[in-house]
Amino acid sequence: MIKKVTSFLFLFITAINLAQAPQKLNAVETFEQLQKLNFLGKVLYVAAHPDDENTKLITYFSNHYHAQTAYLSLTRGDGGQNLIGTELREKLGAIRTQELLAARRIDGGEQFFTRANDFGFSKEPNETFAIWDKKEVMEDVIQVIETFRPDIIVNRFSHNTPGTTHGHHTASAMLSLEAYDLVKYQPKRIFFNTSWWFYGSQEAFDAADKSKLLAINSNVYYPLKGKSNNEIAALSRSQHKCQGFGTVGSRGGETEYLELLKGDLPSNTNLFEGIDTSWNRVKGGEAIGKILYDIEKNFNFGNPSVHIPNLIKAYDLIQNLEDSHWKAIKSKQIIKVIEACSGLFMEAVADSETTTKDSKFNLNIEVINRSQSNVKLISVNALNLKNETKNAPLKYNEGLNLKFKDLVVGNKVDYSNLFWLKQKQTEGMYQVPDKSIRILPEVSSSFPVIFTVEIEGKTIEFVKNISYKFNNPDDGETYVPFTVLPDVTSKIEPEVIIFNGTQGKEISVTVKAHRSNVKGILSLNIPADWKINPKEIPFEIATKNEEKKFTFTLYPTKQEIATTLSAKVEIGNQTFDNKLITIQYPHIPKQTILVPSQSKLVKLDITTKGKKIGYLMGAGDEVNKNLENLGFQITNLNPSEITTENLKQFDAVILGIRAFNVIDELKYKNKILFNYVHEGGNLIIQYNTTNNLITKEVAPFELEISRDRVTDENAKVTFLAPTHKVLNSPNKITEKDFTGWVQEQGLYYPNKWGSEFIPILASNDDGESSKKGGLLIAKYGKGNYIYTGLSFFRELPEGVSGAYRLLANMIALDK
Repeated sequence: MIKKVTSFLFLFITAINLAQAPQKLNAVETFEQLQKLNFLGKVLYVAAHPDDENTKLITYFSNHYHAQTAYLSLTRGDGGQNLIGTELREKLGAIRTQELLAARRIDGGEQFFTRANDFGFSKEPNETFAIWDKKEVMEDVIQVIETFRPDIIVNRFSHNTPGTTHGHHTASAMLSLEAYDLVKYQPKRIFFNTSWWFYGSQEAFDAADKSKLLAINSNVYYPLKGKSNNEIAALSRSQHKCQGFGTVGSRGGETEYLELLKGDLPSNTNLFEGIDTSWNRVKGGEAIGKILYDIEKNFNFGNPSVHIPNLIKAYDLIQNLEDSHWKAIKSKQIIKVIEACSGLFMEAVADSETTTKDSKFNLNIEVINRSQSNVKLISVNALNLKNETKNAPLKYNEGLNLKFKDLVVGNKVDYSNLFWLKQKQTEGMYQVPDKSIRILPEVSSSFPVIFTVEIEGKTIEFVKNISYKFNNPDDGETYVPFTVLPDVTSKIEPEVIIFNGTQGKEISVTVKAHRSNVKGILSLNIPADWKINPKEIPFEIATKNEEKKFTFTLYPTKQEIATTLSAKVEIGNQTFDNKLITIQYPHIPKQTILVPSQSKLVKLDITTKGKKIGYLMGAGDEVNKNLENLGFQITNLNPSEITTENLKQFDAVILGIRAFNVIDELKYKNKILFNYVHEGGNLIIQYNTTNNLITKEVAPFELEISRDRVTDENAKVTFLAPTHKVLNSPNKITEKDFTGWVQEQGLYYPNKWGSEFIPILASNDDGESSKKGGLLIAKYGKGNYIYTGLSFFRELPEGVSGAYRLLANMIALDK
């Protein structure tokens, strides 16, 4: 099984990223790949989330030692927040997965995951393991170790300090250390990447016993790159844009510390002491090393193609290795070096970005040999469906172009989707039955094209993936993934539909055709006791990518309920019930996600007052969009629109999450907001983090934000001010309104405030003291200043009725 997984894994690692332009390595980059080819050693770095990894060490291992270096992030970071858009949960996980891959392309590392779902913050590992399936996550950690076979493992976090950091962090270290003793393949040593921070202070660290610590001056300078180690690491870490982790590179010495956990401590700073990282490590490797070390020593940067005959000899010897693990790895690596040295360019581009399973498309093939080597294109096999035999010599710098016409991917190919989202996940785990892919970041060879090429008499197969490219007026040549979609997708709007009373409401459904001449019937699956008109709508769409919008009128039941509305399209004997989500940012490839076409239905009894709301977006949420469900008139504000005169029109002004972390203008616009309150407005500030506050004056009175939070969404809530208007008017708030909350109750509560504030609620996680800063209200002049750490940004998109009622009361104060 390991052999099968290993082969698939390294095919994945060397394949072109779906949405990236083909790699065209320059001579320096080719030489660096040769250095990696000549180093037979590996390091695995382990932590819990995207952005947990120490990119300085990953860069150092990969570029100083030239070691194969991988980062195992137990989760895809779905539970975090998003500073660049409104995507949360699974959509955020897709972004953060790609940001990790972008980081690894810069620092030279590779990427792995487990099936663990980032369900949100936990305070200690027992809470984490109560939600994750520890056995299954451990299986994945073991699979990564036995597949990758690292010589050295480095944990980002301590395994023996539970409760001092995120529970996922400690859990990652515990799992890694346990797996070290369970795996069949035994790594040489395992470390904890410690620092003064884990000791509480620099003074405590200076006084600590360092007999088991290895100190490494990691910030070396790489002349070939013209950058220091930390300059490269900063570029890598800055790919975590949705977390706001852009950082500045540094030059000069910097020490990293590794604490030995198991294995033997090297006597010097050579982490690989006692490990043979030369070609002598494998039987039959001595002859290979003799050839490849000579090429490295005498590398011709002006004309790398002179090394191809000897590279071919080494490739032949690698094919005879008995060690299947190193044979697979080094075969892929040397093929990459041969391709780069020959200047060989191979590309397969579809004439359309998308297709359906039975639609026809054309494939344009380009092959060119940009060296003086003897190269011949033997054949091209597309999608394992069509094989074009050519036996055509490739003369220097003369392109060969082929076209495969009327290709059809067929029913055996799945729709393009993120593999870990194809089955419904649990709160703690993603469901991925195929063990061979579950530890990978993505599957990038869905549409393989195999180029069989003869180079200097040796036949080698190069695998590329179909892509789609076009000329973007702003960016020029642009690549996006080639995707397979259903015949149609549908989208219900809005995603959360609130009914207050029994009056009907118009529901819009947009149907998009992904092939021409679509004819079908659209209908909505409604809960019992609800009514709809019409029951179904026949439609026709003539043109591919055309959209049509249809309207139903939905009448709710009398009872309060939260349920689901789903759409389906019937075309002949086929039913299509997916919604298409696309995510596109400049720093990552375009992502395509297919999910059930559904909206949340919420029937609740709610009264609203104060209709006009100004909303200032912070780090990214959809609270403004969700409030429109209640009939509020939302005006989305730019910071420049925060003026005394402009704010007068609003009954309430709401600041989105982390506004005081990400909007620089609030350094001076805060006074205008406070004046708005003083003149009779209601100002609602949603949570901000303690880091990077642009001003300490987030309130007109004393207010100090802390890291206090209540992670248990079901934590019992006590009303500290039961007679306060916010709990009684226009809606009566009861304990029932805090049932059905998701992920967490609230975060970053203030822990100190002036006497002007009235704390409204109290709750706490098990074993902790009561937290009273979740909702604070202070009269200021004629209006109300409200600060809340309650997670409305998570609850409203999930249709949590109590969250809607409480927020409506906050808006309605004194109206």
